[in-house]
Amino acid sequence: MHGLGNQILVVDQRGARMPAEQAISQEDVMAAAADPMTSFDQMMVLMPPRSNGLSAKVEIYNSDGSESGACGNGMRCVALYEAERTGLADFTFETAAGDLSARVRGADQITVDMGRPKFGWEDIPLAEAFHDTRGIELQVGPIDEPILHSPSVVNVGNPHAIFWVDDVMAYDLAGFGPLLENHPIFPERANISLAQVVDRRSITLRTWERGAGLTQACGSAACAAAVCGARKKLVDRAVTVQLPGGSLKIVWGQDERIWMTGPAVVETKGILAGAMT
Repeated sequence: MHGLGNQILVVDQRGARMPAEQAISQEDVMAAAADPMTSFDQMMVLMPPRSNGLSAKVEIYNSDGSESGACGNGMRCVALYEAERTGLADFTFETAAGDLSARVRGADQITVDMGRPKFGWEDIPLAEAFHDTRGIELQVGPIDEPILHSPSVVNVGNPHAIFWVDDVMAYDLAGFGPLLENHPIFPERANISLAQVVDRRSITLRTWERGAGLTQACGSAACAAAVCGARKKLVDRAVTVQLPGGSLKIVWGQDERIWMTGPAVVETKGILAGAMT
């Protein structure tokens, strides 16, 4: 599947013949990512839920085999898959970021609850204390004339750093993205984004995604940019985020929960050989 061009491989393990805890490994994930037939940005693995009333437990993997706590585009794909499989419209999924709900009104109108953002430096996490995470001391380039500086940081299921710029296309994100993703200030690595405020209700975004690289769309980064922009009073709490692959609507509610709405597309279906069957 894909969400705004972000390639998502959804693997339904709920009917697996082997015990769920033995059903997948990092080697399996990396092998699937390397196969041209199944290459992906994120893999969403559906496991039996631990609690009644939940549709599935969702494990999220990046193409480098690492696990992720959140993937907004992937969750929209999972919700559409479940809607087509069951004929239902409302779902709740167990994830590493907590239980998340989703509603499918159509393939182009899938709304996912992305949970509440975390702004504390310990929760992001950062390697040292910053009491105001609306802008931390981090820069790209010379100390006296940095190219980029003072990103906003937040955790929306995974760590994000947002650099506020006048033009997201004016910077070599592919060049410095890997360095910032692995900067010592981020002990769990981070997603690195460039965000341009168009007006109070619109943001343009490009993202270097942790474990995946440059991406056409990153749902959690769109959420991160929206809430950080609102926190800095640059934008309203309901915005459209324009990504290279298309746009997402993000609403940061008064209950602090983030609601993301956008499309998902089914590309092909099949059966994976090997351990993941």
